[in-house]
Amino acid sequence: MSMPARLRRLAFLAHRWLGIGGCVLMLLWFGSGIVMLYVGYPKLTPAERLARLPPLDPADCCVGLRALPPPADGAVLTSVRGRPAYVLGTRTYAGDTGAPEPATSPALALAAARAFSPGASPRLDGRIVEDRWTHSGGLNPHRPLYRVQVDAPEPATLYVSSATGQVVLDAPLAQQRWNYVGAWLHWLYLFRNRPADPVWTWLVIALSGACTLVAASGVLVGIWRWRFRGRYKSGSRSPYREPWMRWHHILGLVFSLCTCTWIFSGLMSMNPGGVFAAPAPAPDRVAYAGPAGDAPRPDDPRPVLAALRAAGFAPVELRWRRLGGESYVLAYDAHGDSRIVRAGPRGPRITRHWQPEEVLPAAAALFPGWRWRSTVLTDYDAYYYGRHEAAMNGGAPRGLPALRLAGDNGVLAYIDLRSGDPVLILSPSQRVGRWLFYFLHSWDLPPLLRAATLRDVLLILLSAGGILLSATGCVIGWRRLRTKAAARHPPGPRRA
Repeated sequence: MSMPARLRRLAFLAHRWLGIGGCVLMLLWFGSGIVMLYVGYPKLTPAERLARLPPLDPADCCVGLRALPPPADGAVLTSVRGRPAYVLGTRTYAGDTGAPEPATSPALALAAARAFSPGASPRLDGRIVEDRWTHSGGLNPHRPLYRVQVDAPEPATLYVSSATGQVVLDAPLAQQRWNYVGAWLHWLYLFRNRPADPVWTWLVIALSGACTLVAASGVLVGIWRWRFRGRYKSGSRSPYREPWMRWHHILGLVFSLCTCTWIFSGLMSMNPGGVFAAPAPAPDRVAYAGPAGDAPRPDDPRPVLAALRAAGFAPVELRWRRLGGESYVLAYDAHGDSRIVRAGPRGPRITRHWQPEEVLPAAAALFPGWRWRSTVLTDYDAYYYGRHEAAMNGGAPRGLPALRLAGDNGVLAYIDLRSGDPVLILSPSQRVGRWLFYFLHSWDLPPLLRAATLRDVLLILLSAGGILLSATGCVIGWRRLRTKAAARHPPGPRRA
Protein backbone atom coordinates (compact mmCIF):
# COMPACT_ATOMS: atom_id res chain seq x y z
CA MET A 1 0.00 0.00 0.00
CA SER A 2 1.42 3.41 -0.99
CA MET A 3 2.04 6.15 1.56
CA PRO A 4 -0.89 8.36 0.38
CA ALA A 5 -3.20 5.35 0.58
CA ARG A 6 -1.96 4.55 4.10
CA LEU A 7 -2.53 8.14 5.24
CA ARG A 8 -6.00 8.10 3.74
CA ARG A 9 -6.74 4.82 5.51
CA LEU A 10 -5.52 6.25 8.83
CA ALA A 11 -7.75 9.31 8.36
CA PHE A 12 -10.76 7.06 7.79
CA LEU A 13 -9.97 4.95 10.87
CA ALA A 14 -9.25 7.96 13.10
CA HIS A 15 -12.51 9.62 12.15
CA ARG A 16 -14.52 6.42 12.51
CA TRP A 17 -13.32 5.27 15.94
CA LEU A 18 -12.33 8.51 17.67
CA GLY A 19 -15.55 10.04 16.40
CA ILE A 20 -17.71 7.63 18.42
CA GLY A 21 -16.75 9.31 21.68
CA GLY A 22 -15.75 12.64 20.14
CA CYS A 23 -19.22 13.32 18.78
CA VAL A 24 -20.70 12.96 22.26
CA LEU A 25 -18.25 15.52 23.64
CA MET A 26 -18.79 17.91 20.73
CA LEU A 27 -22.55 17.61 21.14
CA LEU A 28 -22.18 18.72 24.77
CA TRP A 29 -19.75 21.50 23.86
CA PHE A 30 -21.95 22.98 21.13
CA GLY A 31 -25.06 22.89 23.31
CA SER A 32 -23.37 24.36 26.38
CA GLY A 33 -21.69 27.00 24.19
CA ILE A 34 -25.11 28.43 23.28
CA VAL A 35 -25.98 28.72 26.99
CA MET A 36 -22.67 30.50 27.65
CA LEU A 37 -23.63 33.29 25.25
CA TYR A 38 -26.04 34.52 27.92
CA VAL A 39 -25.09 32.87 31.23
CA GLY A 40 -21.46 32.88 32.35
CA TYR A 41 -19.58 31.11 35.10
CA PRO A 42 -20.36 32.75 38.47
CA LYS A 43 -18.19 35.73 39.33
CA LEU A 44 -18.52 39.01 41.17
CA THR A 45 -17.77 41.70 38.61
CA PRO A 46 -16.48 45.13 39.71
CA ALA A 47 -19.79 46.69 38.66
CA GLU A 48 -21.81 44.22 40.76
CA ARG A 49 -19.58 44.71 43.79
CA LEU A 50 -19.60 48.51 43.65
CA ALA A 51 -23.38 48.60 43.21
CA ARG A 52 -23.78 46.89 46.62
CA LEU A 53 -21.63 49.41 48.54
CA PRO A 54 -23.13 52.34 50.51
CA PRO A 55 -21.83 55.89 49.85
CA LEU A 56 -18.89 57.05 51.95
CA ASP A 57 -19.92 60.06 54.03
CA PRO A 58 -17.16 62.55 54.99
CA ALA A 59 -19.14 63.44 58.12
CA ASP A 60 -18.41 60.09 59.78
CA CYS A 61 -15.43 58.74 57.82
CA CYS A 62 -12.52 58.16 58.44
CA VAL A 63 -9.02 58.16 59.96
CA GLY A 64 -6.14 58.86 57.59
CA LEU A 65 -3.56 56.51 56.11
CA ARG A 66 -1.09 57.34 58.87
CA ALA A 67 -3.20 55.20 61.21
CA LEU A 68 -2.48 52.14 59.06
CA PRO A 69 0.69 50.02 58.97
CA PRO A 70 3.13 51.32 56.33
CA PRO A 71 3.36 51.30 53.41
CA ALA A 72 -0.27 52.22 52.78
CA ASP A 73 -0.16 53.26 49.11
CA GLY A 74 -2.19 50.21 48.09
CA ALA A 75 -4.90 50.81 50.68
CA VAL A 76 -8.57 50.66 49.72
CA LEU A 77 -11.26 52.51 51.68
CA THR A 78 -14.50 50.63 51.13
CA SER A 79 -17.32 49.14 53.20
CA VAL A 80 -17.16 45.77 54.92
CA ARG A 81 -20.35 44.50 56.56
CA GLY A 82 -21.93 47.87 55.79
CA ARG A 83 -19.33 49.93 57.70
CA PRO A 84 -16.34 51.92 56.34
CA ALA A 85 -13.15 49.89 56.46
CA TYR A 86 -9.65 49.91 55.00
CA VAL A 87 -8.44 46.84 53.13
CA LEU A 88 -4.68 46.60 52.91
CA GLY A 89 -3.55 43.45 51.13
CA THR A 90 -5.52 40.70 52.83
CA ARG A 91 -5.99 42.56 56.13
CA THR A 92 -8.93 44.72 57.12
CA TYR A 93 -8.81 47.76 59.44
CA ALA A 94 -11.69 49.69 60.96
CA GLY A 95 -12.32 52.92 59.09
CA ASP A 96 -13.06 54.97 62.22
CA THR A 97 -10.04 53.89 64.29
CA GLY A 98 -7.58 52.13 61.97
CA ALA A 99 -7.52 49.16 64.38
CA PRO A 100 -7.22 45.67 62.87
CA GLU A 101 -10.54 43.95 62.41
CA PRO A 102 -11.00 40.55 64.07
CA ALA A 103 -10.58 37.40 62.02
CA THR A 104 -13.63 36.49 60.00
CA SER A 105 -15.95 34.27 62.00
CA PRO A 106 -19.21 32.58 61.03
CA ALA A 107 -21.13 35.45 62.65
CA LEU A 108 -19.12 38.08 60.71
CA ALA A 109 -19.60 36.12 57.48
CA LEU A 110 -23.38 36.21 58.02
CA ALA A 111 -23.18 39.96 58.72
CA ALA A 112 -21.30 40.47 55.44
CA ALA A 113 -24.02 38.51 53.61
CA ARG A 114 -26.76 40.62 55.21
CA ALA A 115 -25.01 43.83 54.15
CA PHE A 116 -24.58 42.49 50.61
CA SER A 117 -28.25 41.39 50.34
CA PRO A 118 -30.33 43.65 52.61
CA GLY A 119 -33.59 42.11 53.74
CA ALA A 120 -32.49 38.57 52.94
CA SER A 121 -32.23 35.69 55.41
CA PRO A 122 -28.69 34.24 55.19
CA ARG A 123 -27.70 30.91 56.67
CA LEU A 124 -24.20 29.54 56.96
CA ASP A 125 -23.45 26.53 54.74
CA GLY A 126 -19.98 25.75 56.00
CA ARG A 127 -16.41 26.81 55.41
CA ILE A 128 -14.85 25.43 52.24
CA VAL A 129 -11.55 25.66 50.39
CA GLU A 130 -13.13 25.12 46.98
CA ASP A 131 -16.34 23.90 45.40
CA ARG A 132 -17.78 23.74 41.90
CA TRP A 133 -18.24 27.54 41.65
CA THR A 134 -14.97 28.71 43.18
CA HIS A 135 -12.28 27.37 40.85
CA SER A 136 -10.99 30.85 39.96
CA GLY A 137 -7.36 31.45 40.92
CA GLY A 138 -8.29 35.03 41.83
CA LEU A 139 -9.97 33.66 44.97
CA ASN A 140 -6.79 32.03 46.27
CA PRO A 141 -5.84 34.88 48.68
CA HIS A 142 -9.31 34.62 50.26
CA ARG A 143 -9.41 30.87 50.91
CA PRO A 144 -10.86 29.23 52.88
CA LEU A 145 -14.24 30.72 52.05
CA TYR A 146 -17.43 30.91 54.06
CA ARG A 147 -20.35 29.70 51.99
CA VAL A 148 -23.63 31.41 52.82
CA GLN A 149 -27.04 30.56 51.39
CA VAL A 150 -29.28 33.59 50.89
CA ASP A 151 -33.06 33.12 50.87
CA ALA A 152 -34.42 36.05 48.89
CA PRO A 153 -36.69 36.67 45.89
CA GLU A 154 -33.60 35.67 43.88
CA PRO A 155 -31.90 32.93 45.99
CA ALA A 156 -28.13 32.85 45.77
CA THR A 157 -24.97 31.44 47.30
CA LEU A 158 -22.51 34.02 48.61
CA TYR A 159 -18.84 33.35 49.34
CA VAL A 160 -17.15 35.44 52.04
CA SER A 161 -13.38 35.86 52.32
CA SER A 162 -11.85 34.48 55.50
CA ALA A 163 -9.05 37.04 55.07
CA THR A 164 -10.88 40.36 54.54
CA GLY A 165 -14.47 39.51 55.48
CA GLN A 166 -15.76 40.76 52.11
CA VAL A 167 -18.20 38.98 49.82
CA VAL A 168 -15.94 37.91 46.96
CA LEU A 169 -18.36 35.84 44.83
CA ASP A 170 -22.10 35.56 44.34
CA ALA A 171 -23.72 32.64 42.54
CA PRO A 172 -27.47 33.15 42.01
CA LEU A 173 -29.43 29.90 42.07
CA ALA A 174 -30.75 30.45 38.53
CA GLN A 175 -27.19 30.99 37.28
CA GLN A 176 -26.04 27.81 39.02
CA ARG A 177 -28.76 25.76 37.35
CA TRP A 178 -27.97 27.13 33.91
CA ASN A 179 -24.29 26.48 34.52
CA TYR A 180 -24.87 22.74 34.82
CA VAL A 181 -25.68 22.84 31.10
CA GLY A 182 -23.42 25.82 30.42
CA ALA A 183 -19.92 26.83 31.53
CA TRP A 184 -19.55 24.15 34.23
CA LEU A 185 -20.33 21.45 31.66
CA HIS A 186 -18.45 23.18 28.81
CA TRP A 187 -15.18 23.31 30.77
CA LEU A 188 -15.67 19.81 32.22
CA TYR A 189 -15.40 21.20 35.75
CA LEU A 190 -16.93 17.99 37.11
CA PHE A 191 -13.39 16.58 36.77
CA ARG A 192 -11.69 19.52 38.49
CA ASN A 193 -10.85 19.26 42.20
CA ARG A 194 -8.66 22.29 43.01
CA PRO A 195 -7.60 25.69 41.54
CA ALA A 196 -4.38 24.29 40.01
CA ASP A 197 -5.35 20.82 38.82
CA PRO A 198 -2.88 19.34 36.31
CA VAL A 199 -4.97 16.19 35.91
CA TRP A 200 -7.99 18.24 34.81
CA THR A 201 -5.79 20.46 32.63
CA TRP A 202 -4.26 17.59 30.67
CA LEU A 203 -7.58 15.76 30.49
CA VAL A 204 -9.15 18.76 28.73
CA ILE A 205 -6.08 19.15 26.49
CA ALA A 206 -6.16 15.46 25.53
CA LEU A 207 -9.90 15.44 24.83
CA SER A 208 -9.72 18.71 22.88
CA GLY A 209 -6.78 17.38 20.85
CA ALA A 210 -8.61 14.13 20.07
CA CYS A 211 -11.75 16.01 19.00
CA THR A 212 -9.63 18.34 16.84
CA LEU A 213 -8.26 15.24 15.13
CA VAL A 214 -11.81 13.91 14.68
CA ALA A 215 -12.98 17.16 13.10
CA ALA A 216 -9.92 17.57 10.84
CA SER A 217 -10.00 13.94 9.65
CA GLY A 218 -13.73 14.30 9.02
CA VAL A 219 -13.10 17.25 6.73
CA LEU A 220 -10.56 15.23 4.75
CA VAL A 221 -12.82 12.18 4.52
CA GLY A 222 -15.79 14.33 3.54
CA ILE A 223 -13.88 16.05 0.75
CA TRP A 224 -12.42 12.78 -0.53
CA ARG A 225 -15.83 11.13 -0.70
CA TRP A 226 -17.66 14.11 -2.27
CA ARG A 227 -17.84 14.13 -6.08
CA PHE A 228 -17.30 17.69 -7.22
CA ARG A 229 -17.50 16.46 -10.83
CA GLY A 230 -20.07 13.92 -11.79
CA ARG A 231 -22.29 11.91 -9.48
CA TYR A 232 -22.58 8.46 -8.00
CA LYS A 233 -25.06 5.91 -9.42
CA SER A 234 -27.66 7.13 -6.94
CA GLY A 235 -27.54 10.55 -8.60
CA SER A 236 -26.06 12.14 -5.47
CA ARG A 237 -22.63 13.65 -5.02
CA SER A 238 -22.41 11.79 -1.69
CA PRO A 239 -21.78 8.03 -1.87
CA TYR A 240 -23.96 7.28 1.14
CA ARG A 241 -27.49 6.03 0.56
CA GLU A 242 -28.34 5.52 4.22
CA PRO A 243 -29.96 8.78 5.54
CA TRP A 244 -27.92 9.16 8.74
CA MET A 245 -24.63 8.71 6.87
CA ARG A 246 -25.67 11.01 4.03
CA TRP A 247 -26.78 13.80 6.36
CA HIS A 248 -23.63 13.44 8.47
CA HIS A 249 -21.56 13.77 5.29
CA ILE A 250 -23.41 16.85 4.05
CA LEU A 251 -23.60 18.57 7.45
CA GLY A 252 -19.90 17.89 7.98
CA LEU A 253 -19.00 19.69 4.75
CA VAL A 254 -21.32 22.64 5.44
CA PHE A 255 -20.24 23.18 9.06
CA SER A 256 -16.68 21.84 8.83
CA LEU A 257 -14.97 25.24 9.11
CA CYS A 258 -16.71 26.38 12.29
CA THR A 259 -16.48 22.90 13.83
CA CYS A 260 -12.72 22.68 13.29
CA THR A 261 -11.99 26.23 14.42
CA TRP A 262 -14.14 25.98 17.56
CA ILE A 263 -12.67 22.68 18.69
CA PHE A 264 -9.12 23.78 17.90
CA SER A 265 -9.55 27.16 19.62
CA GLY A 266 -10.95 25.36 22.66
CA LEU A 267 -7.68 23.44 22.77
CA MET A 268 -5.75 26.72 22.50
CA SER A 269 -7.67 28.12 25.49
CA MET A 270 -5.75 25.68 27.70
CA ASN A 271 -2.39 27.16 26.60
CA PRO A 272 -0.96 23.66 25.99
CA GLY A 273 2.68 23.45 26.96
CA GLY A 274 2.71 27.16 27.83
CA VAL A 275 3.03 28.14 24.17
CA PHE A 276 1.53 31.58 24.84
CA ALA A 277 4.17 32.85 27.22
CA ALA A 278 3.97 36.19 29.04
CA PRO A 279 6.55 38.92 28.33
CA ALA A 280 10.03 38.22 29.64
CA PRO A 281 11.25 40.04 31.59
CA ALA A 282 7.98 40.84 33.35
CA PRO A 283 6.86 44.48 33.39
CA ASP A 284 8.37 46.43 36.29
CA ARG A 285 5.21 47.71 37.98
CA VAL A 286 7.20 48.95 40.99
CA ALA A 287 9.26 51.23 38.74
CA TYR A 288 6.02 52.35 37.04
CA ALA A 289 4.60 53.40 40.41
CA GLY A 290 7.84 55.17 41.24
CA PRO A 291 9.38 55.97 44.63
CA ALA A 292 7.44 57.69 47.37
CA GLY A 293 8.73 61.26 47.09
CA ASP A 294 8.23 64.45 49.05
CA ALA A 295 5.19 65.51 47.00
CA PRO A 296 2.00 66.00 49.03
CA ARG A 297 -0.13 62.89 49.37
CA PRO A 298 -3.92 62.90 49.91
CA ASP A 299 -3.65 60.86 53.12
CA ASP A 300 -6.80 62.18 54.77
CA PRO A 301 -9.96 60.77 53.13
CA ARG A 302 -12.30 63.42 54.56
CA PRO A 303 -11.28 66.35 52.33
CA VAL A 304 -11.15 63.94 49.37
CA LEU A 305 -14.72 62.78 50.03
CA ALA A 306 -15.91 66.33 50.60
CA ALA A 307 -14.35 67.54 47.34
CA LEU A 308 -15.88 64.65 45.39
CA ARG A 309 -19.33 65.28 46.82
CA ALA A 310 -19.02 69.01 46.07
CA ALA A 311 -18.28 68.03 42.46
CA GLY A 312 -21.50 65.98 42.31
CA PHE A 313 -19.75 62.60 42.66
CA ALA A 314 -20.93 60.11 45.32
CA PRO A 315 -17.96 57.81 46.05
CA VAL A 316 -18.40 54.32 47.50
CA GLU A 317 -14.73 53.33 47.35
CA LEU A 318 -11.35 55.08 47.43
CA ARG A 319 -8.12 53.43 46.26
CA TRP A 320 -4.70 54.93 46.93
CA ARG A 321 -2.30 54.61 44.01
CA ARG A 322 1.09 55.93 42.95
CA LEU A 323 2.16 56.76 39.39
CA GLY A 324 5.66 57.99 38.59
CA GLY A 325 6.22 58.84 42.26
CA GLU A 326 2.98 60.84 42.62
CA SER A 327 0.36 59.53 45.04
CA TYR A 328 -3.29 59.92 44.08
CA VAL A 329 -6.72 58.56 44.91
CA LEU A 330 -8.87 56.61 42.48
CA ALA A 331 -12.52 57.05 43.46
CA TYR A 332 -15.46 54.92 42.30
CA ASP A 333 -19.19 55.47 42.63
CA ALA A 334 -21.93 52.82 42.74
CA HIS A 335 -22.34 52.95 38.94
CA GLY A 336 -18.67 52.09 38.29
CA ASP A 337 -17.78 55.63 37.19
CA SER A 338 -14.43 56.91 38.42
CA ARG A 339 -12.49 60.08 39.24
CA ILE A 340 -8.81 60.84 39.79
CA VAL A 341 -8.06 62.88 42.93
CA ARG A 342 -4.62 64.49 43.21
CA ALA A 343 -3.15 66.68 45.93
CA GLY A 344 -2.94 70.35 45.03
CA PRO A 345 -1.78 73.57 46.69
CA ARG A 346 -5.42 74.60 47.28
CA GLY A 347 -6.82 71.20 48.13
CA PRO A 348 -7.74 68.08 46.17
CA ARG A 349 -7.84 68.35 42.36
CA ILE A 350 -10.42 66.17 40.60
CA THR A 351 -10.15 64.98 36.99
CA ARG A 352 -11.86 62.26 34.98
CA HIS A 353 -8.62 60.73 33.70
CA TRP A 354 -4.88 61.16 33.32
CA GLN A 355 -3.42 62.99 30.36
CA PRO A 356 -1.16 60.85 28.13
CA GLU A 357 1.85 63.14 28.61
CA GLU A 358 1.54 62.70 32.38
CA VAL A 359 1.67 58.90 32.09
CA LEU A 360 4.35 58.43 29.40
CA PRO A 361 7.41 59.04 31.62
CA ALA A 362 6.22 56.40 34.10
CA ALA A 363 5.20 54.03 31.30
CA ALA A 364 8.77 54.02 29.99
CA ALA A 365 9.82 52.36 33.26
CA LEU A 366 7.62 49.30 32.66
CA PHE A 367 10.30 47.85 30.37
CA PRO A 368 13.46 49.92 30.82
CA GLY A 369 15.51 50.42 27.68
CA TRP A 370 12.78 49.38 25.27
CA ARG A 371 11.57 51.67 22.50
CA TRP A 372 7.85 52.38 22.31
CA ARG A 373 5.37 54.02 19.95
CA SER A 374 2.43 55.52 21.83
CA THR A 375 -1.15 56.02 20.67
CA VAL A 376 -4.19 57.31 22.54
CA LEU A 377 -7.25 55.10 22.04
CA THR A 378 -10.68 56.66 22.19
CA ASP A 379 -12.25 53.50 20.79
CA TYR A 380 -11.47 49.81 21.21
CA ASP A 381 -9.02 47.97 18.97
CA ALA A 382 -8.50 44.28 18.19
CA TYR A 383 -6.71 43.56 21.48
CA TYR A 384 -8.21 46.05 23.93
CA TYR A 385 -11.98 45.83 24.15
CA GLY A 386 -14.80 45.27 26.62
CA ARG A 387 -17.09 42.26 26.95
CA HIS A 388 -20.48 41.74 28.56
CA GLU A 389 -20.63 40.26 32.06
CA ALA A 390 -21.47 36.70 30.92
CA ALA A 391 -18.23 36.42 28.93
CA MET A 392 -15.23 34.67 30.45
CA ASN A 393 -13.27 37.97 30.52
CA GLY A 394 -16.38 40.08 31.19
CA GLY A 395 -15.13 41.36 34.53
CA ALA A 396 -11.85 42.76 33.16
CA PRO A 397 -11.63 46.58 33.31
CA ARG A 398 -11.27 48.12 29.86
CA GLY A 399 -11.76 51.87 30.19
CA LEU A 400 -11.42 54.61 27.58
CA PRO A 401 -9.44 56.65 26.81
CA ALA A 402 -6.44 54.34 26.98
CA LEU A 403 -2.75 54.75 26.21
CA ARG A 404 -1.51 52.09 23.77
CA LEU A 405 2.24 51.38 23.76
CA ALA A 406 3.69 49.26 20.94
CA GLY A 407 7.23 48.03 21.56
CA ASP A 408 9.78 47.28 18.86
CA ASN A 409 9.92 43.73 20.21
CA GLY A 410 6.22 43.15 19.52
CA VAL A 411 4.96 43.69 23.08
CA LEU A 412 1.72 45.67 23.43
CA ALA A 413 0.84 47.51 26.64
CA TYR A 414 -2.44 49.28 27.42
CA ILE A 415 -2.83 51.77 30.27
CA ASP A 416 -6.36 52.72 31.30
CA LEU A 417 -6.15 56.51 31.61
CA ARG A 418 -9.26 56.58 33.81
CA SER A 419 -7.37 54.68 36.51
CA GLY A 420 -3.70 54.96 35.55
CA ASP A 421 -3.35 51.16 35.76
CA PRO A 422 -1.55 49.03 33.13
CA VAL A 423 -4.48 46.67 32.57
CA LEU A 424 -3.28 44.63 29.59
CA ILE A 425 0.26 43.65 28.51
CA LEU A 426 0.67 41.14 25.68
CA SER A 427 3.80 39.40 24.41
CA PRO A 428 4.00 38.42 20.73
CA SER A 429 2.99 34.84 21.57
CA GLN A 430 0.06 36.07 23.66
CA ARG A 431 -1.06 38.17 20.70
CA VAL A 432 -1.07 35.00 18.60
CA GLY A 433 -3.05 33.27 21.34
CA ARG A 434 -5.61 36.08 21.24
CA TRP A 435 -6.42 35.16 17.63
CA LEU A 436 -6.22 31.39 18.06
CA PHE A 437 -8.50 31.36 21.09
CA TYR A 438 -10.62 34.47 21.64
CA PHE A 439 -11.23 35.33 17.98
CA LEU A 440 -11.77 31.79 16.67
CA HIS A 441 -13.82 30.78 19.71
CA SER A 442 -15.87 33.91 20.44
CA TRP A 443 -15.74 36.10 17.31
CA ASP A 444 -14.87 38.99 19.58
CA LEU A 445 -13.71 41.64 17.14
CA PRO A 446 -15.09 45.04 18.25
CA PRO A 447 -17.22 45.50 15.07
CA LEU A 448 -18.85 42.10 15.65
CA LEU A 449 -19.35 42.86 19.35
CA ARG A 450 -21.11 46.08 18.43
CA ALA A 451 -23.47 44.09 16.17
CA ALA A 452 -24.36 41.91 19.16
CA THR A 453 -27.71 40.59 17.92
CA LEU A 454 -26.38 39.61 14.49
CA ARG A 455 -23.34 37.96 16.10
CA ASP A 456 -25.53 35.98 18.49
CA VAL A 457 -27.82 34.80 15.69
CA LEU A 458 -24.87 33.63 13.59
CA LEU A 459 -23.22 31.85 16.52
CA ILE A 460 -26.47 30.10 17.48
CA LEU A 461 -27.17 28.99 13.90
CA LEU A 462 -23.66 27.62 13.47
CA SER A 463 -23.81 25.95 16.89
CA ALA A 464 -27.13 24.37 15.91
CA GLY A 465 -25.42 23.01 12.79
CA GLY A 466 -22.67 21.60 14.99
CA ILE A 467 -25.29 19.98 17.24
CA LEU A 468 -26.95 18.30 14.24
CA LEU A 469 -23.57 17.16 12.91
CA SER A 470 -22.58 15.72 16.29
CA ALA A 471 -25.99 14.11 16.83
CA THR A 472 -25.85 12.26 13.50
CA GLY A 473 -22.34 11.12 14.43
CA CYS A 474 -23.61 9.83 17.79
CA VAL A 475 -26.33 7.80 16.03
CA ILE A 476 -23.86 6.36 13.52
CA GLY A 477 -21.37 5.52 16.29
CA TRP A 478 -24.01 3.84 18.44
CA ARG A 479 -25.22 1.74 15.52
CA ARG A 480 -21.66 0.72 14.67
CA LEU A 481 -20.93 -0.33 18.25
CA ARG A 482 -24.19 -2.25 18.44
CA THR A 483 -23.39 -4.06 15.18
CA LYS A 484 -19.90 -4.95 16.41
CA ALA A 485 -21.29 -6.23 19.69
CA ALA A 486 -23.87 -8.37 17.89
CA ALA A 487 -21.17 -9.85 15.65
CA ARG A 488 -19.03 -10.82 18.64
CA HIS A 489 -21.91 -12.32 20.60
CA PRO A 490 -24.31 -13.92 18.11
CA PRO A 491 -27.58 -15.20 19.58
CA GLY A 492 -27.68 -18.89 20.43
CA PRO A 493 -29.98 -21.45 18.73
CA ARG A 494 -33.61 -20.83 19.39
CA ARG A 495 -35.35 -23.45 21.50
CA ALA A 496 -38.39 -25.18 20.05
